[in-house]
Amino acid sequence: MEKKESDSGRYVRIGTTLYKIVRKPLLSGDSIEVRVPWNYETLRQDHSKDFISQIEKFDGFCSVPDHINYQHCIGTFLNQYEPINYQPSEGSCPVIMEFLTHLFGEQLEMGLDYLQLLYLKPLIRLPILLLVSTERNTGKTTFLNFLKAIFAGNMSFNTNEDFHSQFNSDWANKLIVGVDEALLDRREDSERIKNLSTAISYKAEAKGKDRYEIDFFAKFVLSSNNEECPIIIEQGETRYWVRKIPPIEKKNVGMLNDLKAEIPQFLNFLLKRKLSTRHESRMWFRHDLLITDALRKIIMHNRGKVEIEMLHIISEIMQIKELKEYEFSIKDMLDMLKRLSIQTEAPQLRKILQENWKLQPHPPTYYTAYLFGYNDEILSSPKTARLYGITQKQLEEIMSEC
Repeated sequence: MEKKESDSGRYVRIGTTLYKIVRKPLLSGDSIEVRVPWNYETLRQDHSKDFISQIEKFDGFCSVPDHINYQHCIGTFLNQYEPINYQPSEGSCPVIMEFLTHLFGEQLEMGLDYLQLLYLKPLIRLPILLLVSTERNTGKTTFLNFLKAIFAGNMSFNTNEDFHSQFNSDWANKLIVGVDEALLDRREDSERIKNLSTAISYKAEAKGKDRYEIDFFAKFVLSSNNEECPIIIEQGETRYWVRKIPPIEKKNVGMLNDLKAEIPQFLNFLLKRKLSTRHESRMWFRHDLLITDALRKIIMHNRGKVEIEMLHIISEIMQIKELKEYEFSIKDMLDMLKRLSIQTEAPQLRKILQENWKLQPHPPTYYTAYLFGYNDEILSSPKTARLYGITQKQLEEIMSEC
């Protein structure tokens, strides 16, 4: 009888579907608990007749994240969200703190806030965290594995291709969606992730099953070897936090195990720590706190070739001629772009100047035009035209806008 009662906990009925609860081994040597669809005929072969009556029954699944006061079931629904496998305990966590200092640098307190909010307030919206570096041994992948060690089955590792697929039931109810070596430079991929980062609900879909609506609370953590265009981020976008990660000076092949060993102490630290930021935007952090040089670099790359070259041309002329203000006509810029084999038209330039840069043309004026000569020297010529003027300060602001 004791055997039967013990075994009954290895099965669960959700609605009319029977599942067996098993431990699936991982390459790391650990194992995770998974539910495998089972059938009643096999169950009857393995157990006695009255065994089915001992199996726990639920009306359906729900997904309610809570790491402090976790509930296995809520009403008559089984919680798909999993409890954290670690319990907070007293002690220090020097390896974790050193690792996070390496990743977040001068933004360490924000990085700790990010992790603390994941742990204590899992329903809060957080920015899309993107770690970039062209160099090796930076710790980007280790950070993703560290998050997986803490949140286990509540984090999904996705590939770039997963965002092209219509089937998403394996990650749609997770707390964290991590992507290693992200390269999501298709606009539809970038738009999907951007929209999901602020979505409240989402349509989940599994192969061969109808779509169904779920509460969506996932946070996206990406790492990439591409510093210029791992994902499309346009000017004015407020949902990204991009950090360039330097190489780790001292290589430690056992770092992940060292980090795992300190997780109980780190959770205790997060439990008692006071947040350094307040809830000031839909992504928690105030937008200006998320602006980094790495973010500017991606935004600059996504401006478009014509706009980037215009900025480079103006910057070069102002620097060489030591100008505090540069005046030019649409034709001047078209001619200089043509010399660089960049084909464009006047309407596109007007749109960049007036809509993107917020510049307005002056009435026809006599001025000195600067043009590129055949040997790339800068020539000057007096002309009369409707001019656009830009100061050094305006140029710097445009180039640094996020």
